[in-house]
This record gives sequence, structure tokens and C-alpha cells, in this order.
Amino acid sequence: MSFLLVYVTHPSKPEALRVTAELLNSHLIACANFFPIESMYWWDGRLSSTEEIVTIYKTRVENWESLKTAIESSHKYDVPCIIKMQEVEANQSYENWIQTQTSTTNIVSLVPQQDEFNKLF
Repeated sequence: MSFLLVYVTHPSKPEALRVTAELLNSHLIACANFFPIESMYWWDGRLSSTEEIVTIYKTRVENWESLKTAIESSHKYDVPCIIKMQEVEANQSYENWIQTQTSTTNIVSLVPQQDEFNKLF
């Protein structure tokens, strides 16, 4: 059994938390990791540099299209960076956990409300 890692950039931590909470509530992802980064890129004909937050989402292989669509519809960037990394494998208990957390049957949302979610960070 394998799963996906999906790399996404966000303009700020609150924005990354908002998108992530939506994805967790819909059970499209099992979990997310957050990393601060600095990016350099061309935008509107100028070289730009900005601080961003990267999230790495873990999900089922079959969730890719739904996850990508959900991120695109919720994301604040005009051109969001949503990169599907190659399928990966992990220890069996972790893979089973990802499959269970992203199951569409018998879902009971355990994600705290947004303000409680923000208190975690």
C-alpha cells in the first residue's frame, strides 16, 4: 500500500492553518507538516522574494484529484503551488493510519473549531 505526499506553499501560517483545517475536516488528508521557507520567483515581470509556509500533506493516492481541486478552490494565491510527489511507502501501521483517517465511510469529524485549531500553534 502506498500514499501521496503533496507539497503546497501558503502566504502565511494562518492561511496554511485555514486551508489545512478544511482539508482535515473533509478527511482529504490524514495530517500536515508545516515549514517556514523563503522563496524567490518571477512574478509580473519582476524578481520577487517572500517568506512562505510549506505544508506537506499525507493522503491516499486516489484522493489526488479531489485534494488538488479543494486546495485550488480555497487557496489565496492566483497560481498556487500544489505538487504531487511520487507515491511513497512507510511502515505498515503508519500507512494503515493514513488510510483510516482519510476514509469516507463512518466519518466522525474530530477536528477542533478554527479558533481551537489556531491555539495549537
